Amino acid sequence: MPGLKFVDDDGVEVRLDAAEASALLAITHALEPATVSACPDCRSRVVAAVALVDLLDESAPHPRAGELVDLADEAPTLHLYVVDEATECAHPRWRDPGSAEWRDALDDPGPRMTR
Repeated sequence: MPGLKFVDDDGVEVRLDAAEASALLAITHALEPATVSACPDCRSRVVAAVALVDLLDESAPHPRAGELVDLADEAPTLHLYVVDEATECAHPRWRDPGSAEWRDALDDPGPRMTR
């Protein structure tokens, strides 16, 4: 089942299934403390990499936290991009500059690597 995909600016990604995503959102207050910008209609968002690491360190354990910390630590920019793969959303109400950054990072035709 689709869940969340975390992607850095180079296209390196970590995918969480629905159960993993639900557990992560529960222990991290829906990623809000690390969120820089978010679609108001789905769970897609831009998160600050350092804030995500801090949030995961302060949260209850999650089996995929290590992979997310590694992704954040190795990210080439200060942000990671979260894609809500469980929701079909065109993000019509996501209008702040973070939405353009999110789209640019995901639309980049560069090589993609999945962890």
